[in-house]
Amino acid sequence: MRSNYFKNTIGGIILGISLLLGIGFMSATTAQAQYRNNDYYRQQRQWEREQMRRQRQAQRQQRRQIERYGSYGYGGSGYGISAEGRQTALNAGYNEGIKEGRRDRSRGERLEYRDEGDYGNASVDYNSRYGSRAIYQQYFRQGFANGYRDGYRGY
Repeated sequence: MRSNYFKNTIGGIILGISLLLGIGFMSATTAQAQYRNNDYYRQQRQWEREQMRRQRQAQRQQRRQIERYGSYGYGGSGYGISAEGRQTALNAGYNEGIKEGRRDRSRGERLEYRDEGDYGNASVDYNSRYGSRAIYQQYFRQGFANGYRDGYRGY
């Protein structure tokens, strides 16, 4: 009878210890599953640092552009022509285009602005302080085309 008592006691102790160890192991793996490993956090911090670096680089580049061109690429010689030169070219082109469009309409000619002399020359009101002549001519021709269409249509 005593041997059964000792067997039951030892069995109970072993069962209790194994139960405690099992609970301990399971709680450790559960806690580890809830928290990501250090590699994840290291990668997350590295990604955040890279994003901050790119943002600072973009800000530096933007400041340099403002210092060089006066604003976001429109002042100074940002696109090879000043803002004043661009506006002058568009206005001069539009005004010359409207005149030519009205003249062609009154003569009964077809709507074609590319054969006009002012369109080809595209240097009315040009001044060298505006910047690049070629870019001035591009803006002048844009304005001329719009003005010619409006003048031809009777506006």
